[in-house]
Amino acid sequence: MDAAFESGSGPAFAAAFTAEQDEIRRTLHDLLAKRCGPDEVKSATATAEGYDRELWRQLAEELGLPGLALSADYGGVGRAPADLVLACEETGRALLPSPLLATAVLCAPLIAALGTQAQREAILPGIAAGHTSAAIAVPGAALSLALGLTGDNTAADWAGGGRSGGVQARRTDHGWVLYGQAEQVLDGHSADLLLVAAHTGGFARSRTLFFLVRAASAAGVVRARQVALDGTRPQATVQFRDVEGELLGVEDADVAGALTATGCGAAAALAVEAVGAADRALERTVEYVKEREQFGRAGGSFQAVKHRLADVYVQIAGARTAAYCAAHDPAGGGRLALAQGLEALRTASSEAVQLHGGTGFAWEHDAHLYFQRGASDELLFGPVHRLRGHAADLAGMFREGDGRAEAL
Repeated sequence: MDAAFESGSGPAFAAAFTAEQDEIRRTLHDLLAKRCGPDEVKSATATAEGYDRELWRQLAEELGLPGLALSADYGGVGRAPADLVLACEETGRALLPSPLLATAVLCAPLIAALGTQAQREAILPGIAAGHTSAAIAVPGAALSLALGLTGDNTAADWAGGGRSGGVQARRTDHGWVLYGQAEQVLDGHSADLLLVAAHTGGFARSRTLFFLVRAASAAGVVRARQVALDGTRPQATVQFRDVEGELLGVEDADVAGALTATGCGAAAALAVEAVGAADRALERTVEYVKEREQFGRAGGSFQAVKHRLADVYVQIAGARTAAYCAAHDPAGGGRLALAQGLEALRTASSEAVQLHGGTGFAWEHDAHLYFQRGASDELLFGPVHRLRGHAADLAGMFREGDGRAEAL
């Protein structure tokens, strides 16, 4: 095989990381290499929580992973958000099942942006320490739209409510009461805290606000884990039957703006995760074709196989460049980086399945873990063409009446 595949470090990229970033990545890589192999991943996803609690405790206590981007005022490490995003490359390589995405990447920024000072002081230290897990509850498959990844989230219709389902909130003499249902809630079956998007104000003056629900102690919350394509991204259906909720922040908060900012950061993290997973899928495939014999010679020695793997290598290199740029400027490139990362993972995992031969097509084969991650993430946060389409709309690439717009 070409020397470019020999290093095992993936496509080269001339990125300048700080000493602290290098140390975080190296320590995380070493720990996950020991504790999060394919067998450990499968075992963790089969537990009631869907992840290894002891490994999550270790990641929180030794590395401060869930609090990496949180201010030291709230018990966090106080690093830049880019540090958490870049660390996600290692969690992606290992396909780490954990509350990291739902808790630290999605919920913590929303609480920091929308919550009152008292709410931030009450919740964020627990998240930073790894003691509190959280999940964002939006109806059905609306998560990508709610985060502003695939469309404009300023309209309240993505939150459902009333005749269109979702969750409604009504004010009472004692506070707010929630009723309705949210599906496909990431980590919704095990999260300690739920951030629930609910319709308020009826139809005439409807708007979407977020409410805090302590899932374990709140009466009227019914949670059921769903069968998900990707076991490392567990999902749940959550029902609210006249559940008391605490308003997150104030009623006139810029919910759409906070969601969009969180979505851009999440897109960057997901893009870097996808690059890490794609890179590891390619490494495993290269290792296999170098050993597998066909017609008396190594399968990787055939020119057609080299060409296919070289194409994957180049695609991952491009996706890594976009992902690293998005890590430092998520608002400018998060959506496009995510689209490119998901495409790279789709290609790398598909080639892994095919080039592993007959064994690769068995559902139990490790190659399918990467295929499932890529397909699931595109369903949850894409699809790719909508990520690119919305990015083009925001950039003003196409004007109304321009026939090229139909090409999207």
